Amino acid sequence: MFVLVGSMLTGCAGAPTESAGKGATAAGFPVEATSCGHVSTVKAPPQAAITLNQGATEVALALGLEQRLAGTAYLDDAIAPRFAGAYAKVKVLAAEYPSHEAVLAEEPDFVYGSYASAFADESAGTREELQGLGIGSYLSPFGCPDARDRAEVGFESVWQEIHAVADVFGVPERAARIESDQRATVEELAEVGAGRGTRVFWYDSGDKTALAGAGEGGPQVILDAVGATNVFGGLDGGWADVSWERVVKAEPDVIVVADASWSSAAEKIAHLRKDPVLKRLRAVRDDRFITVAYSESTPGVRLVDGAQQVSDRLIALGRP
Repeated sequence: MFVLVGSMLTGCAGAPTESAGKGATAAGFPVEATSCGHVSTVKAPPQAAITLNQGATEVALALGLEQRLAGTAYLDDAIAPRFAGAYAKVKVLAAEYPSHEAVLAEEPDFVYGSYASAFADESAGTREELQGLGIGSYLSPFGCPDARDRAEVGFESVWQEIHAVADVFGVPERAARIESDQRATVEELAEVGAGRGTRVFWYDSGDKTALAGAGEGGPQVILDAVGATNVFGGLDGGWADVSWERVVKAEPDVIVVADASWSSAAEKIAHLRKDPVLKRLRAVRDDRFITVAYSESTPGVRLVDGAQQVSDRLIALGRP
């Protein structure tokens, strides 16, 4: 669970401006940012933050915080085109995680990560260690190391994270605009219902077995949003290893293929088309594939983009 405690609430007047510097007194501060059981007291809007993992980076960019970032690291796939210009202005510290020393060299005042691994000793350092150095931190509630602390994946919890980060940076009105725009998109997708009557297999990665989108993660949220049926939606967790025999038995109408730097959509589609059994699946035979960027299938500011992409492609493919 995560909460923000302070006198500043979303949409309140007197939010600090971009010109507020380090150590400046800002209306509504200090703010206590709590995530995954850790509390960071933020005395003023961060001006030299570091984002680790693509989800955190794109939330920051969606909030227009690129001028407040001292560095960033660790992408899963390509930055969304609408964020590319802003991303180009931010220093990339490493292809994956920078070392603790590399993080400290940038003299950050805040570190924001999507996964608990961002705060390992060999990366940014523990949140307690950073706190001892006067550096605030925030870990996405979807990445808490203790499962009991993790937020349930959904659009509402994504918006809550965006609001929490916006409050830390003193820009609550920007989070409100993002939520309003995305909520309107979700409502429109539900009305269109492009996936009604369509059974979908969400193929994330794997060749010996398939890592499939299960019933409690981003893929399920997206498929629910478009009205489609997840053939493995009855499995626990966000992702589940399933045998190819189960995929064949499920005979999906459409296969959604995740595109990530470590497992491209092209590689997975080639595997399905080459396998003597899998190539007989109706969805493979009829080329009923939908490619979705991995970053649009995980809880974050682009989860709505993933739902829109799936909806658009389902409409283009037509009913099964």
